[in-house]
Amino acid sequence: MPDGPYLVVGLGNPGPGYAGNRHNVGAMVLDELARRAGITPAPGKGARARAVAGEGRLAGRRVVLAQPLTYMNESGSPVRGLLDYYKLPADQLVVLHDELDIPFGSVRLKRGGGEGGHNGLRSITRSAGTKEYLRVRVGIGRPPGRQDPADFVLKDFSATERKELDLLLVEAADAVEELLTLGLEAAQNRVHPRS
Repeated sequence: MPDGPYLVVGLGNPGPGYAGNRHNVGAMVLDELARRAGITPAPGKGARARAVAGEGRLAGRRVVLAQPLTYMNESGSPVRGLLDYYKLPADQLVVLHDELDIPFGSVRLKRGGGEGGHNGLRSITRSAGTKEYLRVRVGIGRPPGRQDPADFVLKDFSATERKELDLLLVEAADAVEELLTLGLEAAQNRVHPRS
C-alpha cells in the first residue's frame, strides 16, 4: 500500500437541481464517506479551486475526499489539479461513479478499462493520461424501454429506487473502505458476491 493519501473523487454535477440525479450517485457516496470520516470538504484555492476537498483518515488510511465543482464532462481538469497538488500518481486515485451496465443496487470495483460512454470518466482519463485508476462503480441499471441513457442519468432516482438508495450508498461506502484497507483483489472478493 502506498504511503501518500488516496484521492477519492465522487462524480456528479454541481448545484441543487442535479443533487438527486442518478448521475450524482458518486457524489452521494462521497458525502457518506465524509460523514463517516468527519471530513468537511471545502472549496480549494489555486490548483484546487475547481473542487471541494478535505483531508483526513478513512478506514485507517490517509485520504483526500473531493468533488469537482465542474459539470461531469469536465471532471478531468479538477482531478488533475488535485493529483498535481498532492503529488499523487494516478494509481492512488479512486473514482466513485454511476454505472449503467450494472443493475441498480450493485457495486463493482475495478482498475482501468473503458469508460462505457461515461463522459466524466472519459474526461478524467484524458486529464490523468491513463485509464489505470481505481473505480467504484455504483449500479443504476439501464433505462426502461427506449429512453435515452443521457436523459435517464439526469433524472432523479424513482420512488422505488429511493427506498433502497440509502442502503446502496452505505454498501458503496463500505466497498471504498474495503478497497482502501484490503487492496483491489481482496476487496473485489468481498464486495462482488454481496451484490
